[in-house]
Amino acid sequence: MSTPDEPIGQPLDDTFEPGDAPTGPLPVLAVVGRPNVGKSTLVNRILGRREAVVEDIPGVTRDRVSYDAVWAGRAFTVVDTGGWDPDARGLAERIKAQAEVAVTLADAVLFVVDATVGITDADEAVVRVLRASQKPVILAANKVDDQRAESEAYGLWNLGLGEPQVVSALHGRGSGDLLDAILAVLPEPPEQSFGEERGPRRIAIVGKPNVGKSSLLNRLAGSERVVVDSVAGTTVDPVDELIELAGREWRFIDTAGIRKRVKEASGHEYYASLRTSTAIDRAEVAVLVLDADQSISEQDVRILQTVRDAGRALVIAFNKWDLVDEERRHYLEREIERELVQVQWAPRINVTARTGWHVDRLVPALDKALAGWETRISTGALNSFLGRLVAEHPHPVRSGKQPKILFGTQPSVAPPTFALFTSGRLDAGYERYIERRLREEFGFAGTPIILHQRVREKRKR
Repeated sequence: MSTPDEPIGQPLDDTFEPGDAPTGPLPVLAVVGRPNVGKSTLVNRILGRREAVVEDIPGVTRDRVSYDAVWAGRAFTVVDTGGWDPDARGLAERIKAQAEVAVTLADAVLFVVDATVGITDADEAVVRVLRASQKPVILAANKVDDQRAESEAYGLWNLGLGEPQVVSALHGRGSGDLLDAILAVLPEPPEQSFGEERGPRRIAIVGKPNVGKSSLLNRLAGSERVVVDSVAGTTVDPVDELIELAGREWRFIDTAGIRKRVKEASGHEYYASLRTSTAIDRAEVAVLVLDADQSISEQDVRILQTVRDAGRALVIAFNKWDLVDEERRHYLEREIERELVQVQWAPRINVTARTGWHVDRLVPALDKALAGWETRISTGALNSFLGRLVAEHPHPVRSGKQPKILFGTQPSVAPPTFALFTSGRLDAGYERYIERRLREEFGFAGTPIILHQRVREKRKR
């Protein structure tokens, strides 16, 4: 049995990165149960890291969210789901539907019950659905923090799902035995091998709440993959979805709407904002979704800056274009010139996620941004360009001195990063001029450019 508070997940190996993936499909474990029985806490315990958003109120998890896990050298996928209420209506009904889909797609099911409450009518209703699915089911009696609670948990035998696995997701009690029971019912995973081939390109869908991020993901997936509601902030966890577009597989990450400032969020919203920032770091391209019918706000510009600071490629999608009339179009063009001046290099598309209008334009925009993000210029071509640039427009003289660019090189891509060796510090305005000319000469559409100055120190006589 595992000791209290022990971490459960183990890395596949020291070189494993989120972009890597074992060959072949991994077995899938769906985690289901009533709201607030501790499913997400148990998922974090299984993963050995805090991935799923957790708060002591029901209904925090709303979509089905996939995570990679490893136990005893075996890799598998864990799918966290929203609280399953058989009598749900409205938003809760769609959350229940996501849980049902997770069970359908899973190889095995972990049914989590609050041992301190005992068997409820809702639990019995869920059991009937699980029996009909004919999937292997492990019963987890959660919140068993001591011996007394453990003896009470054995009343859950009456659910007819076999021996309950007593566990405390919060403290780790019994978690090792639970994971051994999970591996016993999951099919064997494929051989783990990490080849040279790159996995699907990773795309983060970002934006402020209620601009249509989840609607866009559902339209791309061709199904109700993510819970959509008119209430802002429906998505909490970043949701990964593998989608085939234009004959290729892409990994899209739907994220929670980023609040004006992280410090203004509280509870699960605060952690959701942090996870959104992590999703941007994990992605290669960020698709910023803006509501075309609303003015571009300071909040939108702040999200843009987050993407730029992370060094990710960028595509801007103006959603709800069906609501834009001629007058709004006129003002929007002025706003773009004023508010998006720092990202004029980003490809822009106009879409209506609700109807699918022009959504097919996203893939060409992504390809364009990725191509710019991974563009490399040879050292010879770069220095030839810099020589012409300096001859046409030398750096202005400052305090009787004129800094010169001696040499340049591009040490890395994704994003394109340049090192300029100079005889003195270049003005910020001249740096912007160099960036603009680089884009005119070599493209770099859809990507930020990073310039590092290496000022040559004068030798002492």
